[in-house]
Amino acid sequence: MPLRKNAKIELIRSVPLFSSCSKRELAEIASMADELDFPEGKTLIKEGERGREALVLVEGTVDVSRKGRRLPPLGRADCFGEIALVLDVPRTATVTTTSPVRALVLTDQAFRSLLKRSPQIQLKVLRSLAERLAPEII
Repeated sequence: MPLRKNAKIELIRSVPLFSSCSKRELAEIASMADELDFPEGKTLIKEGERGREALVLVEGTVDVSRKGRRLPPLGRADCFGEIALVLDVPRTATVTTTSPVRALVLTDQAFRSLLKRSPQIQLKVLRSLAERLAPEII
């Protein structure tokens, strides 16, 4: 069953990149996110490949590895791939489903279009990125 609008907004709010956005801004981001299902064992992101989307887990779990090393698994409300929304760089990790997964998928094209239309969201996303890069300064 698809998420209700408010549940979708709350999941988007849990993404650090969007945590300082207003409810209206979160609703705008959520409206661009597609809800998709993936089977167990599906590679969602492959390290080294070009990224085109970010995903927020609605249900299910995924394994994450970087340079052959396992990282902590992710579950409900975790986000991955968000670097692809703002930079055209290779993926930094591989993410594979360990159960059936339902996720919100946000494409880089849709997100970049939103940033062009909404300078206030653009500033909040830039601030979130800066805080992640230099948390000890802020």
